[in-house]
Amino acid sequence: MAWQRLPVPRLEGVSQDQFMQQLYPQRKPLVLEGIDLGACTSKWTVDYLSQVGGSKEVKIHVAAVAQMDFISKNFVYRTLPFDKLVQRAAEEKHEEFFISKDEKYYLRSLGEDPRKDVADIRKQFPLLEGDIKFPKFFKEEQFFSSVFRISSPGLQLWTHYDVMDNFLIQVTGKKRVVLFSPRDAQYLYLSGTKSEVLDIDNPDLAKYPLFSKARRYECSLKAGDVLFIPALWFHNVISEEFGVGVNVFWKHLPSECYDKTDTYGNKDPTAASRAAQILDRALKTLAELPEEYRDFYARRMVLHIQDKAYSKNLE
Repeated sequence: MAWQRLPVPRLEGVSQDQFMQQLYPQRKPLVLEGIDLGACTSKWTVDYLSQVGGSKEVKIHVAAVAQMDFISKNFVYRTLPFDKLVQRAAEEKHEEFFISKDEKYYLRSLGEDPRKDVADIRKQFPLLEGDIKFPKFFKEEQFFSSVFRISSPGLQLWTHYDVMDNFLIQVTGKKRVVLFSPRDAQYLYLSGTKSEVLDIDNPDLAKYPLFSKARRYECSLKAGDVLFIPALWFHNVISEEFGVGVNVFWKHLPSECYDKTDTYGNKDPTAASRAAQILDRALKTLAELPEEYRDFYARRMVLHIQDKAYSKNLE
């Protein structure tokens, strides 16, 4: 498949001032190398996590296939003791399993009460807190959540966007990350925050013909790498081997712009949600017109939105 593949830039030894003043304002993905992350990159082995992480029950995704699809829900939710999860996720074949001997596991840690509390590895896994240092590239009051992620080898997560900025800290293992610009959203066949195109390497272009127009940014992450993913950038992640990561999300916008009920960081800003509701009402009103008139005035509305809301300063 021949399409535009762009490498995500990699920089080593970036300081807080350099990141905030020169790199952050560009609002583009970036791999940071040489960041002090503490002892986690060497300590968080399967044995260590199994012993120190404890036997607390955790909710996990279990999939019979490698490509997970959140739209069709081709996985089931199950619970396992944390130490058992780590051991199973590191295996290629399982003697104990829920669906099949080669099922895949994915942990996305949650708050104590997921309906009210955000994930924070320092609270949910306090015995591991001392092993990891978060990059101090944002103000403490901007912090939103820190999400512990554990993936089986070969597992691929669906393409989606988040509304918070985040650092994907690759603690152990290797990942391939493919990103798409927010400006290419019209090519990704969205259902909410997620793309319907599951197989991004061999897409069905008869079904998704515009997908080939999406610019593809790509990077490989190894232990100790930190990927900056700006809010609204779509990303698709493959765990090339068993791996442990931590996402640190923080607020790019003032706190009042976000939905106060959002504990995952994936609900659109309140102004965007209100605008979408107004648009739905406008479309219902247009539906009162005959097709010829509805088509004409819908096109005028699209042109008006493009003229008034599209940025002329972004790529």
